[in-house]
Amino acid sequence: MESTEFGRVLRRWRDRVAPAAVGLPAGGRRRATGLRREEVANLAGISVDYLTRLEQGRATSPSVQVVEALARALRLPDADRDLLFRLAGHATPGREVVSSRVSPSVQRLLDRLAHTPVVVYDASWTVVNANDAYDALMGATATWQGRERNAVWRNFVGPGSRAVATPAETEALQAGLVADLRLTAARYPADQRLRRLIADLRAASSRFADLWESAEPSRHHEPARHKIIDHPSVGRIALDCDTLTVAVEDLRIMVYTAEPGTEDAERLALATVVGNQALGGASGGA
Repeated sequence: MESTEFGRVLRRWRDRVAPAAVGLPAGGRRRATGLRREEVANLAGISVDYLTRLEQGRATSPSVQVVEALARALRLPDADRDLLFRLAGHATPGREVVSSRVSPSVQRLLDRLAHTPVVVYDASWTVVNANDAYDALMGATATWQGRERNAVWRNFVGPGSRAVATPAETEALQAGLVADLRLTAARYPADQRLRRLIADLRAASSRFADLWESAEPSRHHEPARHKIIDHPSVGRIALDCDTLTVAVEDLRIMVYTAEPGTEDAERLALATVVGNQALGGASGGA
């Protein structure tokens, strides 16, 4: 890997991104017009120390996931994203594997929902990105490591989430996740990470294995439109949960809202404030 050139390019592109372009205030004492290291690190879900080592050429071989996260944090157009992958020693992810790409236009849409809890999953149901409002509601996603970042794993193996569900609702959710994951596996047969995820799920959960081998592999399940979230500081909040699909990147965008003027809307607003205050003292980030 051309680590020194990777670091130089990363630093140069960080300096050219205006804070307002990523939803950050432009005020305060700034020595440059671009983004600070801690801002990029937070947007990408990596540590400031690791970003510093990457920029200085002291860290080599960043993973595909890290490069994608940096490209997303810096709002890189396709040509620059491809260059960043090449400098990191990776081929640009193609159509044959699950993508975690969030295009600049989709990111602009997400930026407009900054005060609404939003989480983005790739086609394998692995967290790609979550905003501060979602972290305040559901917990710091940046602290989730490895398989914890996958919603299928969390729902079958653990540690679960703050969503409260009846046994029947849990069964329906699990069946829906398996059905969707099966369709994803059919679309990306060459994706080795996806194949390992499925193999690990089958080994870790007999329930998953039974559903995977069931006679209804193509049965369609609508995702739950209503959820009860048990927030540790605010209590239970009844929310509408809508899942939007981005066809080109094959992403799932999950948005949590409450009807205006209701107690649930008030609890959601309070949970966002309280949760963001708690996250402000931690190095956290679905």
